[in-house]
Amino acid sequence: MHWRMALLGKAMADGLLLTLGLTLLACGARGQGNGRGMREVSGGATVYLGQDRDIWRPLIHTTVNLSEVSSIKSSFQVRTFDPEGTIFYGDTKDGEDWFVLSLRDGVPLMQISKDGMFVSVAGGPKLDDGKWHTLEVSSHGKFVILRVDGSSGLEVGMQSKRTEEVISGELRLALGGILIDKDNMIVEFQPQMDGCVREGSWLSHSVPWETEADELWPCYPNIQPGSYFPGAGFAIFNTSVFPVDTDNGVKIELAGDFSQMDGTVFSFKAPGQELTVALVVNNDTKEVTLTLGEEKISMRKTVKRLVITFQTEMLQVFQEEPKLTELKAISLTNPGVLSTWREGRLAIGSLLGDGEDNVGSHFLTGCLKKIQVQGKDLDLDSAAMRKSVSSHSCPA
Repeated sequence: MHWRMALLGKAMADGLLLTLGLTLLACGARGQGNGRGMREVSGGATVYLGQDRDIWRPLIHTTVNLSEVSSIKSSFQVRTFDPEGTIFYGDTKDGEDWFVLSLRDGVPLMQISKDGMFVSVAGGPKLDDGKWHTLEVSSHGKFVILRVDGSSGLEVGMQSKRTEEVISGELRLALGGILIDKDNMIVEFQPQMDGCVREGSWLSHSVPWETEADELWPCYPNIQPGSYFPGAGFAIFNTSVFPVDTDNGVKIELAGDFSQMDGTVFSFKAPGQELTVALVVNNDTKEVTLTLGEEKISMRKTVKRLVITFQTEMLQVFQEEPKLTELKAISLTNPGVLSTWREGRLAIGSLLGDGEDNVGSHFLTGCLKKIQVQGKDLDLDSAAMRKSVSSHSCPA
């Protein structure tokens, strides 16, 4: 599918350099500092976009002189299971005119601001299938064209009656984030992307980019859908965002190979309360244990899927091995589980401690292929706090 838009407004032919010059992707660390707390990165390697930082802050960035730009075609490859996130950004006039390419609902989304005129266009094939896709951005007359795997993806046409001005000065480029206020976006989206880029070819430049990151995370050769916890990560939610079903209480569903996990799968706790509910996988004992204060339920580590429901006076645990069957149903001697849920925090991948600042311990190592709360898939990108988690992919 491709889109065509002809819009009246300021001429944007000169702005095509902005659009086409922003494909600053696939960067690898050189490991060299520049004396300003930055490290230089080159433009030829593969890089993982979801590294920890402020979610809107770019992973890498650079500044080039527009007088040195001679190429108006750029290409790169992208791979992700994540349907939403920022790929690259660029601007001129210190952010007055800007361009953003991202994914939303799995398809490309371009947003442009030029001389007070705002344009957004989305379409093309879905790219969140975990396969490498080649994207090419080029200029053809008054059109900016995005091609996906050799076929037309998006076309944006712009026409103005005004005299075109020659833009000079500096062009700022950024990968995985933006350099302007997020409120300037025409279409809202979650900026952080669990994905990789490689084989970038853009403009005619080989100038080094810069990053504030101490190191760039690896991009795994093969991936599968899921959420990967490397043994130091977590995602924390305020449980108030998950309303309690009056009849059915709270339902949590998890799927994955528990025999390949170790650590805390989830826990929830309310500030100032002693009761902690946690599901823990232990590599030494080869057991999966659900604890509710002093109460414990043990399961074999070969389990592939668990469904846990907390009701006012009843706890039910179902496990799939090979089919989903009820493992245990017990009366709760501590009826405070639901009140803890209403007032507390839910941690995926860590055991919560006391206080708001104690984000946890006993972190999870492994891949969760499915996380559902109250019957809905849990998007770790929407967590109140998150660190060191690949939200949509695991190493295969």
